[in-house]
Amino acid sequence: MTPDPIAEQILAEITAMLVETVGDEFLLAEEVTLNTTFNEDLALESIEFVALAELLQKRYGAAVDLIAFLADKDMEEILAMTVGDLVSHIAGTPASAVARTSAPASAAAG
Repeated sequence: MTPDPIAEQILAEITAMLVETVGDEFLLAEEVTLNTTFNEDLALESIEFVALAELLQKRYGAAVDLIAFLADKDMEEILAMTVGDLVSHIAGTPASAVARTSAPASAAAG
């Protein structure tokens, strides 16, 4: 099965946002994959989730609302949430929001 290039791009962007949120020295110890959990593996605190939500909204717009995404989950689901769950959520938003991530480079060339 070949990796989805959109999912790989989103994973790379989320990883960069996590580095910005919690610091690269913390993340260098652990590779972020689709199976990385926010609670168990990254030990993200609530304030860090809020910071991540802000970065996601800046990058993808209102279509990617982490707080609303989490509001539909119970505590057990939130604690078990993986980076892959977030990647799937972002990839499932309207294409225009995700397409914006690569639009500046291609738009400038065109």
